[in-house]
Amino acid sequence: MRRLFSTGRAAGILGREQWSRQRAFFSSSLLFDDTQKQFKESVSQFAQENIAPHAAKIDATNHFPKDVNLWKLMGGFNLHGVTVPEEYGGLGLGYLYHCIAIEEISRASGSVGLSYGAHSNPCINQLVRHGTAKQKYLPKVVYAKTDTSAGSKGITAFIIEKGMPGFHTAPKLDKLGMRGSDTCELVFDKCFVPEENVLGQEGKGVYVMMPGFDFERLVLAAGPLGLQACLDAVIPYVQHREQFGRAIREFQWMLERIVIIFVGHLCILLLEIVTTETLTERTVLELYFWLPKKLHKLPFIFCATTQAIQCLGGNGYVDEYPTGRRLRYAKFFEISAGTSEIRRMIIGRELFKQE
Repeated sequence: MRRLFSTGRAAGILGREQWSRQRAFFSSSLLFDDTQKQFKESVSQFAQENIAPHAAKIDATNHFPKDVNLWKLMGGFNLHGVTVPEEYGGLGLGYLYHCIAIEEISRASGSVGLSYGAHSNPCINQLVRHGTAKQKYLPKVVYAKTDTSAGSKGITAFIIEKGMPGFHTAPKLDKLGMRGSDTCELVFDKCFVPEENVLGQEGKGVYVMMPGFDFERLVLAAGPLGLQACLDAVIPYVQHREQFGRAIREFQWMLERIVIIFVGHLCILLLEIVTTETLTERTVLELYFWLPKKLHKLPFIFCATTQAIQCLGGNGYVDEYPTGRRLRYAKFFEISAGTSEIRRMIIGRELFKQE
């Protein structure tokens, strides 16, 4: 906790262009208490200093930078164990703090935010919730059928360690967005997993997997909050760009679009805070509690990114500016962790169950 909070107030976005060194004029910190505010500002400064300068290159090359170990830097800043108890080296904070961290990292880079969220929640958080004392120090969680005839009762959760004989990864996929956050197939060919690497109980993996997915969806839903970066790009640009002898921010049409982006971000943030602060082991199992959140966010996400591009005009369509990258990030949230169509179907079924 001391390392995380020692950096103080955020200093602003770092970037090559003058406009990118400025940030949006408003802060969502008014919605948090002093401790949460200090946490948010510390993570913000860390992300803008260490991650944001690499965001464009990560997207272009589809690789994390080789000249700096972002993963190690985040670990040194105590970010990997936000929800991990202090006795295991974590911060011992709740899911709202985890969401704040994902928001600020995603604001610097959606790709890094996705990678961070996937490892710190579905992996590390699952080990914390279900692992033995020894298992809490081990890496990846895998779910596999151990009895193909037993349906959901035949699923077992395993901890798979890098270098295990019979386990390797297929070539990574070349994605539209979230580039640099590697996605690939896990390949198992006569891979032997020792009994001590079973997470939970044999045949009970579904009770590890399904609640884990629910926590994952709740926390990773903070990723769209990183789209505040749209305002970080738009606000400085419209103040310096001139037409007809005055800054384009003075035009009513432009102000309308900026306000649309701001209101969309605020609605997403308020929904995230409400659902996360009331999160318990019971409510996460109530599908109608968390599933509507993503559906409610989607119109705001696409609206914010497309309006940001429109505010920058032709510049919004070229890669020198981050708005196009943000639009590609946005599409991910309509597909990941269950498509919007599947979520609507599940919510509809749950509504009828309540009768």
